[in-house]
Amino acid sequence: MPDAKNDKFSPKTLLWLLPALLLLAAIRLHGLPQAALPDYDSVRNWQIVQEVAQGNLRNIFHHASPGFYLIFAPVAALQPDFHWFLYLNALLAVAAVGRLAAFVARYARLRGFETALLVLLIGTCTTLTFSGRDFTMSSASLLLFGELLRAYYERLQQPSRQTLLRVALWLAAGLCINYKFLLTFPILGAFEILQADGLLWQRGNAWRVTAILAAPFLVLGILVTGLTILPWYRWLATYAGILWPSAMNEAGRAGNVRLDLWYYPRLLLQFESPLLGVGLLLTPVVFWPELRAWRKGLTLPVYLLIWAWLFLGGMSLILKAPRGLLFAYGLFAALGFLVLRRLLSSAIMQQRLSVAVRVGILVGLSLLVIGGNLLRLQHHIYRYTPTQYQQVAHWLQEHGQRRVASTVSNALLPFAAPAGISVQVISNENQLPALRAAGVQYVVLDGYRLVTGINKFSRLEKLPAEATFTEPLLLSPMLFLEHSEFTGLGYEETLSRQQQALQMGPSLRIVHIPEQ
Repeated sequence: MPDAKNDKFSPKTLLWLLPALLLLAAIRLHGLPQAALPDYDSVRNWQIVQEVAQGNLRNIFHHASPGFYLIFAPVAALQPDFHWFLYLNALLAVAAVGRLAAFVARYARLRGFETALLVLLIGTCTTLTFSGRDFTMSSASLLLFGELLRAYYERLQQPSRQTLLRVALWLAAGLCINYKFLLTFPILGAFEILQADGLLWQRGNAWRVTAILAAPFLVLGILVTGLTILPWYRWLATYAGILWPSAMNEAGRAGNVRLDLWYYPRLLLQFESPLLGVGLLLTPVVFWPELRAWRKGLTLPVYLLIWAWLFLGGMSLILKAPRGLLFAYGLFAALGFLVLRRLLSSAIMQQRLSVAVRVGILVGLSLLVIGGNLLRLQHHIYRYTPTQYQQVAHWLQEHGQRRVASTVSNALLPFAAPAGISVQVISNENQLPALRAAGVQYVVLDGYRLVTGINKFSRLEKLPAEATFTEPLLLSPMLFLEHSEFTGLGYEETLSRQQQALQMGPSLRIVHIPEQ
C-alpha cells in the first residue's frame, strides 16, 4: 500500500480528469431546462431556501438540513428561478463524482485515462444521475461523503490526532447537510474495532471528537433561537422525529424497519450496469490476498468493499428507496473497475497479452459499460424529463384563475407562482368543499397521488376533466421507487403501482370542483 505522505495526485491526471468531468456535466445537465422539480421535497426545499434568503429561519431545520439551506440561500437572493437550483445541484453532484474518482485514482495509482474512465463509469450510474437532477441534499451529501471517505482512509493509514479530528470535521459538516450521515456511525465504529489502535480513546481525543460533532448543533441552535422563537433543541428534535416516527404517515406507512434482502439486488439488476454487481461480488475473490491480510493494513479495495457491504447490509434492514444506497453506488462502480483492472494485470494476462492489448481491453470494456449506462439514462431518465406543468399554469392563467387546488403534489407551484396563481395542496377530497366555498373553482388531479400512495380522491376521479396533460415524470419507475420509502411498499408492489399509473391515462387532469 502506498504511503499517503508520498503518494501525490499526479497533475497530469488533470488533463484527463477535467475533460471527463466536463463531459459528465453535459450528461447530467441534459434536458434540465425542460424539467420540473421532480418531487415534493424538491419544491419544499426551493421554498425554504427563498425563506432563508429573506431572513425567515422558521423552517431552517426542516429535514435536519440547515447547512443545505444556508448554502443555497445566497443563490435564492439573486435568482429565484428553480432551474438554477437544478443546474447547481447537478454540477455539485459532478464535483462529488470527481472527488471520489480522484481519491480512488490517488491510492490505486490509476493512470490519467483510467481516472477519466472511472469518472464516467461512476457518473453515468442511473440512480446517481436521477438523484443528481433534483433539489435535495443528495448532491452535497455525496461530495461531503467523498471527503469523509478520504479522510478516514488517511486516519487508518496515518493514525494521529490530526487525521482523526479531520474525520470528525467532515462528519460534522455532513450532519449539517443530511441526517443520513448517521448511517456512517456504525460503519466507522466497525472500522475502529478492526483498526484496534485505541486512537479514539487516547489523550482526550474522544472529547475533542465529541466537541466537534456537537459544535454545529449548539452554535447554530443558539443562533437561530436568538433570531426566532424556535427552541435551541429544535434541530435535535427534528432528528428524533425522523428516526423514530410516532405516527403513521398519510400513505399508511408506520415505522422505519422493513427487512427485504432482495430489493437492492433487483434494483441493481434492472437499472444499473452489471459492473456494479461485479464489483460487489468479485472483489472478495480477486482481492482475496489483501482481504486475508487485513490485519496488516486495509488496502483501498478492501476499505471500499467494507463500506459497500456494510451499507448494503444495513439498508436492507430498513425502509427501502434507491437513494438509500446513495453513498454506495459510486463504491460499487469503483470496485468493479478495480476488479477489471486487477484481472487484466494478473500474471496469466501479462504472459499472454501485451500491455497495449490489455489497455485496449480495459478501455473497450469500460466504454461498453459507459455506452450501456447512457442507453439506460435515455430509457429511465431523459424520456421522462420534459414537463407539462408549464402548460397547466398557462391554461389556468388563460381562464383567469388565481387560486387552484392540487392533489398531494406541489410541483405546479414553481410555474404557477410567476403567473400570480396560488396553489393549495390537498391530501383528501373532503377538503374541496371548503376551498370551493372560498372561491377556488378548479383542482388539478395530479398523478403524484399515485406515486405517494395518497389516493383519497375516488369521487373526484369520476368527474369529467376540463383539460388533460401527460406529465412523463409521473410515470417514471425511478420516481415510484424513490417513494417506496414513503409508502413502505416493496419493490414489486411499487413497480406494480407504476404499471397501474400507465394504464390510467393522462397524469394531470384539471377538474371543475362541483358545488355542494
